[in-house]
Amino acid sequence: MRGDSVVRPAYAVVVLTPKSVGEDYCYVTTTGRVTGKPHTIEIWFAVDGDTLYILAGGGERADWVRNLRKEPDAMVRIGDVDYRARGRIIDAGSEEDGRARRLVLAKYAPSNSGLDDWGRTALAIALDLGTTG
Repeated sequence: MRGDSVVRPAYAVVVLTPKSVGEDYCYVTTTGRVTGKPHTIEIWFAVDGDTLYILAGGGERADWVRNLRKEPDAMVRIGDVDYRARGRIIDAGSEEDGRARRLVLAKYAPSNSGLDDWGRTALAIALDLGTTG
């Protein structure tokens, strides 16, 4: 991550400001499952407490999802702040799955038409901020 950013230690209390929650994108950096090199994506997100929710349109085929499966520890950048995180695939049909979809769609669907199919079929991922293995 950039040298001018703030990195929260694993034990830190995560406090997201309204400005950071309102950012359009976050940047998730996973560790490449084959190369071991950092792999960063820009992606839409929503937040509930200290959990960040994202939807993977490519599902299990997405490189970054496969990276998280192998090594769940990741970094998340929101605005100019970096957070340690632990990623997990949310069980389809669970209460948390529904919450993740509702939150992400509530944030982006009003200004982006045609997200209904994506919102139903994308793989829901949780990134628990401030935690690592």
